[in-house]
Amino acid sequence: MASALEEVRGSAPARGQEACVPLRSRGPFLSRRAAANRKLPKGWTGAEAERVPCELQNDLEEVKVLLEKATRKRVRDALTAEKSKIETEIKNKVQQKSQKKPEFLDNEKPAALVAPTTTGYTVKISNYGWDQSDKFVKIYITLTGVHQAPAENVQVHFTERSFDLLVKNLNGKSYSMTVNNLLKPISVEGSSKKIKTDTVLILCRKKAENTRWEYLTQVEKECKEKEKPSYDAETDPSEGLMNVLKTIYEDGDDDMKQTINKAWVESREKQAKGDAEF
Repeated sequence: MASALEEVRGSAPARGQEACVPLRSRGPFLSRRAAANRKLPKGWTGAEAERVPCELQNDLEEVKVLLEKATRKRVRDALTAEKSKIETEIKNKVQQKSQKKPEFLDNEKPAALVAPTTTGYTVKISNYGWDQSDKFVKIYITLTGVHQAPAENVQVHFTERSFDLLVKNLNGKSYSMTVNNLLKPISVEGSSKKIKTDTVLILCRKKAENTRWEYLTQVEKECKEKEKPSYDAETDPSEGLMNVLKTIYEDGDDDMKQTINKAWVESREKQAKGDAEF
């Protein structure tokens, strides 16, 4: 390598060209002006160039100049290899400087590290209670410690016939609840939430005030109405009663069936006794 450099340095410069003069060292690091005016390697920033020792950078600049002037293949190969070696060394120096831990003065303290927020799996909320006033339908959800969670972690989204609740990162888990097909329309703008001790209170503002909701959702209403026994006005009242008792008997437990059987026997005995008196 030394012989290759000497061969280039010893050759006389061509007419009209200046002789190669190594860059002078200006201290352990390049100045800001020098770093700004210098052509940087591909992908570098000015800040990275400022962290490069001046001697290494001057070596790189000189090798580049020599490489431009060299014509012999052996010399060019040697210079190219040296150029790659210097660039690798500079790159390593830059990385070492950027990764060096900051030093703090005696009266300074490092900024506290904030632990990353972790959220576990999401739990679907199925247990709740509700009641109503003339203006609001109120839904109560019990969640231990929810009053200690940041306000932004409790979110409720309303539509005219639904609402979505999401509680994020509460005791390592998230909680969600979605209620669709509300029984009647609500006012999105007038609806809100309140956080109380271990409780989320959702306030759905009724669009039609002073109206009573028999159920919270339309689905609940339809299910309850299907469970009600149907009565046919044209059938005999006693037959309708028998149908009701039959439904209760089929759906009831053992105690209910025993009670119905006992009442049936007593009713038959009274009827037989009445017929005998006549």
